[in-house]
Amino acid sequence: MKIYTTQSRSFLAYICVVGLLALILPSCSKTALNTNISTPQAALNFVQACPDEAALDLLINNIKVGQTAITYGQYTGYFALNAGNNLVSFNNDATMTKILADTVSFNPNTIHTLFLTNTVSQPQVFALTDTLVAPSAGNASVRFVDVSPDAPAVDLVIKGGATLVSNRSFKGYSSFAALPANMFYNFEVHKAGTATVLATLSNVKINPGFVYTIWFHGLSAGTTANGDELSADFMINTSF
Repeated sequence: MKIYTTQSRSFLAYICVVGLLALILPSCSKTALNTNISTPQAALNFVQACPDEAALDLLINNIKVGQTAITYGQYTGYFALNAGNNLVSFNNDATMTKILADTVSFNPNTIHTLFLTNTVSQPQVFALTDTLVAPSAGNASVRFVDVSPDAPAVDLVIKGGATLVSNRSFKGYSSFAALPANMFYNFEVHKAGTATVLATLSNVKINPGFVYTIWFHGLSAGTTANGDELSADFMINTSF
């Protein structure tokens, strides 16, 4: 669930205007808006994937991102930040207790997704570079990320059909790959090499020109009552 209102497509248009990632959206105007940005920029999407963590605040270089606390399963959508080393920290929203602080380097002119992973006793950050390229005609692009800290290795499968990604374990991921679009899919996450279903993602409309991430998260011993069971979700990175 995305909690901020900035749309990925709008952000990509913005960073293209100021001279970043021009090759991703070559049709963007390079002359509208202010181009006098002296510090190289990057883009970041944050995903709260720590299943037993309380609602938290994300801070970049001690400045809070957004106005709303971020709960498990939510993500921010892309926002701009200075490239290079950034102090990324997380505070418990209710108590303001610091949960974790780490220095993370973000490459200039690059888009990233950052996950808070593992469990409340051992929180970790995990960063990916998002290579957002327009899918070929009639297709979407889909990536798979495994951020369940204790599940066995898994496969991403179309129910009754092809295996899209094989044998990914905690912090394992795939590249973005083409998937025929303009149709509905039922995805399943299987224990690797078996028909054992660990999580499902049903009736997902995949649209042409869209770029998605499917992420597998939760705990093997989690329960529906606690909201920390093994689950799969998807997010839209952008559209072209």
